[in-house]
Amino acid sequence: MPRRATSADVATEAGVSRTTVSFVLNGRTDVKIPAETRQRVLDAAERLGYHPHAPARQLVGGRSYIVALVLRQSPEQIAGDAVLAETLRGFAASARAGGFRVMVEPLPADDHSPTYADLLRSQHADGLVVSGPRVDDPSLQELVRDGFPIVLQGSLPGLSVASVDVDNVAGARGAVEHLIELGHRRIACITNAPLVYTAAQERLSGYHAALAAGGIEADPVLVAEGGFDAPSGHVAMSQLIARTAFDAVFVASDVVALGAIGGLREAGMRVPDDVSMVGFDDIPLAAYFDPPLSTVRLPAFELGQAAGQALIDRIDDRPVPERTLLPTELVVRASTRPRDGSSPGTTNGRVRPADGGRRRSDDPSASGGGRSAEGPTPGKE
Repeated sequence: MPRRATSADVATEAGVSRTTVSFVLNGRTDVKIPAETRQRVLDAAERLGYHPHAPARQLVGGRSYIVALVLRQSPEQIAGDAVLAETLRGFAASARAGGFRVMVEPLPADDHSPTYADLLRSQHADGLVVSGPRVDDPSLQELVRDGFPIVLQGSLPGLSVASVDVDNVAGARGAVEHLIELGHRRIACITNAPLVYTAAQERLSGYHAALAAGGIEADPVLVAEGGFDAPSGHVAMSQLIARTAFDAVFVASDVVALGAIGGLREAGMRVPDDVSMVGFDDIPLAAYFDPPLSTVRLPAFELGQAAGQALIDRIDDRPVPERTLLPTELVVRASTRPRDGSSPGTTNGRVRPADGGRRRSDDPSASGGGRSAEGPTPGKE
């Protein structure tokens, strides 16, 4: 007796994903699939004699009114993500306003299960916001090409997909330009995450852009990768100290910066006396670090809110801009100082545009809160 054809056989025959087959054969009109792709699936099903099970068609025929936030981090990394709560609050606000409920799904970097497809195919979610997309993620790229309702917090080069993010390049560039203005020339960088994450790539690009604009040659020895959490920042800082000298560092995540400060202290160095430091995110605790951390503030609530609205617009087949970038601002506290050790001057409260970001002084600890100063190079007398 010949084997009965399955949806996987149809997907292979049509050259699409199983999710596409499911949506086409179950008549999902709320999912935007190109007419040519739809016809290819129907033709493949006819050739193979495949017919979906009738009760299954009834189950997937309508909406669930659930939207999912998929986080490309491990549960442990998510627990330490101090920005996530505000982003999720904004996302939930948009979802509730549109009549949707929210599902949060962690998807660690080493998890290669078809979670995206499962969430859509099983009707658990009508659409996905994917936070922290990776460039080495073929299953996500496949769903994007198939036209499913997906919005990225991040970007995927070469793919036409709605994206809502902060301007990582401009924010990072403004942070490093601040260090250059203070007289620093040996400026290290610790990324927020491995460079397969597009946000890490963009923040590193901003670092390089600021160096180029300041006439400083980039030195690969000055760059180390972080991995979302404080321990990775400690390791990265220890690696930098062991291999080169520097007088300032841009750490592309406040949580990672907390570990980097620990690495400097372990080596007998102080912030900002020996090394000026600027972070990224402006988590609630950044103002209470020792010293209070100069950092790039991102609008976390607005980021989640805008991503949620864009996803609902995609689900309802309304036009959505391909790229939405929210501005950042540089908050100057006590972790930076001029390299010559002079007074930071009287710039408290000043706000000015800088490459798409804004710059301000904001030190709740009262002392050392102006435009900060720099210190001697690590390892130098």
